[in-house]
Amino acid sequence: MSVKSSVFILITALSFNFMLAEVPVAEPFGRTANGASIEAYTLVNRHGVRLRAINYGATVLSIETPDRNGRLADIVLGFKTLDEYIASSPYFGAVVGRYANRIAGGRFLLEGHRYQLAINNLPGGIPCTLHGGLKGLDKVIWKSESLVREGAQGVKFHYVSQDGEEGFPGTLDLTVTYWLTDTDEWQIEYRATTDRATPINLTQHSYFNLKGEGNGDILNHELMLAAKTFTPVTAGLVPTGELQSVAGTPLDFTKPHAIGERVNAKAEQILLAGGYDHNWALNHRSGELGLAATVYEPTTGR
Repeated sequence: MSVKSSVFILITALSFNFMLAEVPVAEPFGRTANGASIEAYTLVNRHGVRLRAINYGATVLSIETPDRNGRLADIVLGFKTLDEYIASSPYFGAVVGRYANRIAGGRFLLEGHRYQLAINNLPGGIPCTLHGGLKGLDKVIWKSESLVREGAQGVKFHYVSQDGEEGFPGTLDLTVTYWLTDTDEWQIEYRATTDRATPINLTQHSYFNLKGEGNGDILNHELMLAAKTFTPVTAGLVPTGELQSVAGTPLDFTKPHAIGERVNAKAEQILLAGGYDHNWALNHRSGELGLAATVYEPTTGR
């Protein structure tokens, strides 16, 4: 009897996992001006958490998660239509690159050769290349496919950036994969190979509001950063190259603080950036993995 019961439980579990392991279905999300079709993928886990992403810019449209009472809300900012993303998106939810952040003057020296990139940003009147240039990775159409593995649904995006694109050297073969797991994790995997030396600095550029999109600001969000130093910036928001201690400054989040607690402080770095627009240097040594940050929103418990 006990043997039969064990077999029955095993079969039930296998059937249950099989039901969860459905491949996400792509749905139309509009067309570009030249007629290219854009598709949206919806990833859903067994707790009802939902992530939607499109192959334009490998952009995350929405992430719906429950609050402490189980009520779902979208916790990232985004648009409803493709036209809005094409016309005026401030990098909502996209993968940005080839180089995230600013390159002063749009110039760099690599292996004895000087490269000039397109200028698409003028903070403080200082010309910069921001997030890859005029047509960075956030504005290209990626090849995409649904994925599934045990306990997770995913979508893989692939793009080949040709030698000289936006002024960068080398052909760059890029793959970015999003996974939504049954343990409520959004995992992002980046892979890039190149045939020439080239600078690369990819990031995912979602804007979060753990209260839910449209439900006020994020100033009461409690932030902890495992970083004892940060990179101070110039008036053009370009890092100086220094590492400065956060101790005694409004940039000290080594213990949790509300984001709005010191965002208007009369401190040089806050005034230069108009708030927080900085990089923090994690405490871990190169190659080590560890906790980078936590954010908690007290009214929803997210």
